[in-house]
Amino acid sequence: MAVVDVALAGRSYRVRVGAGLLDVAHCEAHAFIEPYGMRSIPIVADANAKRLLGERLQASFRSAGHAIDWYEVTPGEGSKSWAELERLTDWLLTRGITRSDHVFALGGGVVGDLVGFACAILKRGCGFVQLPTTLLAQVDSSVGGKTAINASAGKNLIGAFHQPSLVLADTSCLATLPPREMRAGLAEVFKYGLLGDAEFFARVDESSEAILACDDGVLETTIAHCVGMKARIVAEDERETKDARALLNLGHTFGHALEAETGFGDRLLHGEAVALGMVLAARFSARRDLISLADAENVADALARAGLPTEISALGLDCDGAALADHMRHDKKAGGGTIPFILLRKLGEAYVARDVSLADVAAFMDEQLQAH
Repeated sequence: MAVVDVALAGRSYRVRVGAGLLDVAHCEAHAFIEPYGMRSIPIVADANAKRLLGERLQASFRSAGHAIDWYEVTPGEGSKSWAELERLTDWLLTRGITRSDHVFALGGGVVGDLVGFACAILKRGCGFVQLPTTLLAQVDSSVGGKTAINASAGKNLIGAFHQPSLVLADTSCLATLPPREMRAGLAEVFKYGLLGDAEFFARVDESSEAILACDDGVLETTIAHCVGMKARIVAEDERETKDARALLNLGHTFGHALEAETGFGDRLLHGEAVALGMVLAARFSARRDLISLADAENVADALARAGLPTEISALGLDCDGAALADHMRHDKKAGGGTIPFILLRKLGEAYVARDVSLADVAAFMDEQLQAH
């Protein structure tokens, strides 16, 4: 098992990565379940995660004499809504959750974001424990304290920074995922290499087959590396007030626009949108003579070898570049009349560009919609 500390003043916590952690959750999270005494422990779970993994978690808690109250969340981005947030907070309040209690989140990024935001606002803040069950959540969304729901104007526009008290990333959970979900998570793994570690990017390219085959040893070292990178960035810039944490948005400004255009549904998964966004960021960087076109295509080739989408023309979108650029105007990172873009000076070195014209982006997106 690998252990990564997220070092924050007064709110530090640990991320544990390894196979079988769900089976010993009662030990790993003992400090957060013991205060419940005879009360049932609230666990909010993605319906698929509960069906596939719920009995393992329940057996662990039962062995320590604790019962569970389950709250099921419908899979998909549609659950990151005001309506679901209201239902969840009402459910927690009827169970008498106090500010010193901890709510457990079992599932992917949707459940983690929803539970984290609910706990951020419930009684002005209670604790939560992340039990991420997808590759994307284990390497990225379960760590760092960004919590949110979606709005009609865009993705993750309503939320709060609220750190978990513990993250248990059980790599054995990933064997339950459909191949498409695993590939979507792999996009976020590639992101860490592309933004700050070219050698890691190459290593992920070489080991993508083993990652997708759920090799526990490769998964543990790969996930721990990503979490370690994110932990360092979060410790330096917890609330994204500097450029350090903004680098984690590589691929996301382009990707969120594509998600908005496709309706935040199964047509384009978040990780797939990030993959396309990273390709677009690389090609846009080449268009601005920051990197070579060959380097940009190396990014696309690596993602394609992993089975990820790399051409937006394949989405069959009924829009133009201006419509996609308009989605970006609602980006939560916009400020002072500008929208920051994460671009590449070279593979493994990202930076925040604040001089990007949306008109230029729209023209670029028109080219990409018609390419290949």
